[in-house]
Amino acid sequence: MTSFFKKSSTHSKRLIAMACLSSAVVLLPLAAHAQGLRLPGTSGGGLSGSTGSSSGSYPNNLQDAVTNATASSLGQGSSRQADFIVALVNSEPITNVELQNRMVPAREYFAQQGQSISEQRLRQEVLDVLIAERLQLIEAKEMNQTIDDFTLDQAEANVAERNNVSIGTMYQELAASGVSREQFRRQMRNQLTLMRIRERAVEAQVRVSDQELDRYLREHPIDQGQVVPEALNLGHVLVIVPENASAEEQAQLKARIDAAAQELAAGADFAEVARKYSQANEASRGGELGLRPESQYPELFLSSVQGKAVGEVVGPVRSGAGYHILKVLERQEGGAGMVVQNHARHILISGASGRSAQEAGNMLLEIRDRVVRGGEDFAELARQYSQDGSAKDGGDLGWAGPGMFVPEFQEALDELQPGDVSQPVVSRFGLHLIQLLDRRQHKMTQREQRELVRNEAREAKVEAEYTKWLEGLRARAFIEMRDPNGQ
Repeated sequence: MTSFFKKSSTHSKRLIAMACLSSAVVLLPLAAHAQGLRLPGTSGGGLSGSTGSSSGSYPNNLQDAVTNATASSLGQGSSRQADFIVALVNSEPITNVELQNRMVPAREYFAQQGQSISEQRLRQEVLDVLIAERLQLIEAKEMNQTIDDFTLDQAEANVAERNNVSIGTMYQELAASGVSREQFRRQMRNQLTLMRIRERAVEAQVRVSDQELDRYLREHPIDQGQVVPEALNLGHVLVIVPENASAEEQAQLKARIDAAAQELAAGADFAEVARKYSQANEASRGGELGLRPESQYPELFLSSVQGKAVGEVVGPVRSGAGYHILKVLERQEGGAGMVVQNHARHILISGASGRSAQEAGNMLLEIRDRVVRGGEDFAELARQYSQDGSAKDGGDLGWAGPGMFVPEFQEALDELQPGDVSQPVVSRFGLHLIQLLDRRQHKMTQREQRELVRNEAREAKVEAEYTKWLEGLRARAFIEMRDPNGQ
């Protein structure tokens, strides 16, 4: 049997990761995805059963929760698919229905890529993934690593927000695909547990010494000729067109976007038009998507504004989500050794504070309200409440480039625009409230380039240590493979 832990299985790891992405895309054809704005986790690698690399996001692999919840609902109540135990992991069963259903998105991925794989190998690889998941969940239980309801609620709200819908609408979409709220939350809790156990058991233990960094640099020299693409800031008006919209509804929605376009053509302020007509999350801040590398925009947006000068408006343009109007607000040239940096500050309530996650979350929500609605100074509140070393500086973290923060923190930061304050963000250190002060394109110094490479080296080391850790779990476990025919 091909082992999940062998280097030769790298291809299948990618297979499962991409299968999860493609299945989630089908399952949630909501506005944000059609815009090219991702569900949590799409920037990172990983697979169902792993938690993605440290370059992923928190909650990375929530798309896997979507996929796995979908898979668990497939074939339920069907008499055509016999169920029996295919493997035991420390007495916990993996069933044939579970295995076959999890093979569906993997098979679809290969078909979409025009690649072929035997059913036997596909079965083996997916079974290895399921075994890896079980091993980690068992280990998490033994280490008393649990996901509290507040963290789960925040993750649930995060998925809905990323898709520009309410939680209720999200679950309506899921229900249409046969996924109940209970199934989705159970799988989401599992994926968050997998991430947490990886963080505690592996990522928190990994450091890269100067000697290791020097060796990595010799093997992976910095490409001084690498050019960072141009950064772009777009204004955006979105009118969502549901997939099942009637002809009458489609006509009404088209009239809505046309009205927005007419007001803009007559000289109306773009921000005001966005607040009035747009159904995207950024509508409240005048439709501004924020300065980001071009690679973070969907191809539809880039092709629509190609060659357009700052201040020009294009659209309406149609996508799977609905109708879009775009305005070029800002362009920044790229160049060799350039990165996007964020200047942020935060308030941290640590896990050692003695407060439950619910209590800490409620406290941060109250502080956020005092800043956003009450106009209180974030820095003063950070000095008063934050349990991080930056508290004395008003929570100021200075300018920071890629890889300087843990993934879950970075993911939330990337979604903010200057002046925005995040909702409470859960990380391995506790709960954070983040305020983005400014964002810029910055030419890295030689020292900054070296530290960026250190993060790359650390990610490679984390992956190697993670594989060894999984091998250790498997070596200590009782794993019984059953006859694939159930005999």
